[in-house]
Amino acid sequence: MEPLDVRRAGAWLATAVEEARAGLAEGGIPIGAALYGADGTLLGRGHNRRVQDGDPTMHAETAAFRAAGRRPGYRGTTMVTTLSPCWYCSGLVRQFGISRVVVGEAVTFHGGHDWLAAHGVEVVLLEDAECTALMRDFIEANPALWNEDIGE
Repeated sequence: MEPLDVRRAGAWLATAVEEARAGLAEGGIPIGAALYGADGTLLGRGHNRRVQDGDPTMHAETAAFRAAGRRPGYRGTTMVTTLSPCWYCSGLVRQFGISRVVVGEAVTFHGGHDWLAAHGVEVVLLEDAECTALMRDFIEANPALWNEDIGE
């Protein structure tokens, strides 16, 4: 798999940020994700819908993965997420062999991206200021909902 250049990573993250903002506008948790193919094609995108759907499994990465539909394999794909993936979403990446994860930020939540890297997944941590501000503002305004989302 060829290295990911910063401009492409930023463009892909913009898709996930759009999804995060859509989730927030719907009254949900502002986390967005997108799954890209090895050739750079957008395969699926989505946002955390736990609140909107009453479904504790509908994390952003899950929504993007489901939107991509069934495929014979996921090697060479890249999951882009506005926030470090939780253990549940990190497990999805490992289970299906997604090759790379682009993380918008890991300041407000340090999920499983180190574990993914230790198990051969390429991790690109961007530490994007917009992603961090979006989550900080949400967590400050909705601490109980945030704690529910991360299983606290």
